[in-house]
Parts: sequence; structure tokens; C-alpha cells
Amino acid sequence: RLGLERADTAQKALTVIVDLLEKYGQGGNCMESHMAFTYYNSFLIADRKEAWVLETLGKYWAAEKVEGGVRNISNQLSITTKIDREHPELKEYAKSKGWWDGEKEFDFAATYSYVNTARMTTSTGRYCEGYKLLNKHKGSITSEIMMEILRDKESGINMEGGFMTTGSMVSVLPQQPNLPCIHFFTATPDPAR
Repeated sequence: RLGLERADTAQKALTVIVDLLEKYGQGGNCMESHMAFTYYNSFLIADRKEAWVLETLGKYWAAEKVEGGVRNISNQLSITTKIDREHPELKEYAKSKGWWDGEKEFDFAATYSYVNTARMTTSTGRYCEGYKLLNKHKGSITSEIMMEILRDKESGINMEGGFMTTGSMVSVLPQQPNLPCIHFFTATPDPAR
């Protein structure tokens, strides 16, 4: 929200978010129950001209500029070796913990997924299913198709039960500056409604 408030481009919003992350950190329980369950955040950040994926662990982060095609996130790390911006100590911290030897190519997801944060490595089904659904419509995605994807329960995109999907958003960002941006939000926890 502060990225949206304080920046007029996706790249500036990315900078706002990582500056706040480095200054204040992140945390908090993911559920309203008393069960202690936390994970770090990932963001899709887009404007009319460019898009970024930002993935975080504590104060550390990596960002990938989306160059084309489709891109999704789900409760796991998905940035691998294409890192366009990163926390200045990202690689040194991984070396100091023994997660990366400094010799082989640095892979953010492979290196940092071993951090025990909400079992990030076990949620590949939801991430992969989302990627498949997006690729199925690649080149012809409309707001209606995105809403259909976000309603999909079989894939796990629209979760039920203890970890219920609490909201969904679809944005239409035309590249032509004279056309308005349109944003759709769910009014109920379940996007199928």
C-alpha cells in the first residue's frame, strides 16, 4: 500500500518496499487463530510499462524484472538465477550461513528455500497450477479469464479451509496513457462468490 501511495512507477514502488523492509523488517502471524504461523512476502508490482516480482526473507530480498510472457507467485520462492535487483548483502549472508559456496551460479530460490518459513518448498502444486492456467491463456488473457483463474479451487489457487483465500484483485493497466486503469477487488473472502 505504501508503494502505491509513494511511487508513480513499478520500479519506484519496488524501491519504497525494500527501503521500508530494510528499515522496519517484516513479520506477524498469518492467521487470526493463536497458531504461530508466519511466512515472508512476495509481491507482483506493475505499472503500464513494466512489471517486477519481489520476493523477501526477513530483510533480504531479490527482484526480477518481468520481460514478457506470464508470471505468477505463490507461497514459495520462484526467483532463481535471473535477479535484476537484490539486497546488497544477499549473497554474502547466504555464504556466511553455508547455504551457498560462492562458486556455483547463485540461485535465490534454491539457496534461500531451505529457510524454514511456512514450508515454502512444499507449495509447488499451487504455484505450478497457476503457471499452467496462465500459460493456457497466454496472449489472450482478459480480466474475465483472470477472474476465472482466481476462482479455480481444483488448482488450489482459491483455497478453502484453514488457509482460505481472503481476497483477490485483477488490474487492467493499458499501455496507452489516455485509457484509464481498472481494478477489480473481491468483496468477500471467497473469489468464487
